[in-house]
Amino acid sequence: MNPAVEAKRDLGWAHQFIPAPPDKSPFTLLLLHGTGGNEDSLLDLGRSLLPNAALLSPRGKVLEGSMPRFFRRLAEGVFDVDDLKQRTHELADFVSAASVAYEFDATKVVAVGYSNGANIAASTLLLRPEVLWGAVLLHPMVPLMPDELPSLSSKPIFIGAGRFDPMVPVVETERLADLLRSAGADVTLFFQDNGHGITQDEFAAAQKWLKKASHAF
Repeated sequence: MNPAVEAKRDLGWAHQFIPAPPDKSPFTLLLLHGTGGNEDSLLDLGRSLLPNAALLSPRGKVLEGSMPRFFRRLAEGVFDVDDLKQRTHELADFVSAASVAYEFDATKVVAVGYSNGANIAASTLLLRPEVLWGAVLLHPMVPLMPDELPSLSSKPIFIGAGRFDPMVPVVETERLADLLRSAGADVTLFFQDNGHGITQDEFAAAQKWLKKASHAF
């Protein structure tokens, strides 16, 4: 398969898809960029996190000024929940359609999201949990409170966070971890003495966690 050709399939989203090498990992990483990113932003991160996985990387459809996002916000840290719910379902439907178009295993999709991308990944876990096998959430917030908690029984989730993140207080990260655990997820929480950026130590911890989690299945 030719990645350059594959990425041009019309599934309603600007996106990149890079298939896994033959007979390699059955996993597909769903790469979800932060505010101002695009479908190319996390490709190198994805390749490094799980080298033999397929990569599916959509561009957020919402523009804040000229910056792509996955859903609207009313102010920093204040989300448009109705838009978030709609966009979450749109993203989940896209992943399902992509699994058919690109013939990857729909039961082995791991979201890797940063900031805004981590928030819509967390929303997907809460609203459409069947779409994701697991998730790497880098600097997320609690995206919303679902009307009813889903069953996330033993679903593996890594949360990376900064103790001095000006956008995501520690208590907010802990609230999300508690919410996911209360739904049954197996949550690993990793804190660094940093801000909102991804450090090398955080990346290394996520890489080690993902390698162990993916090899267990």
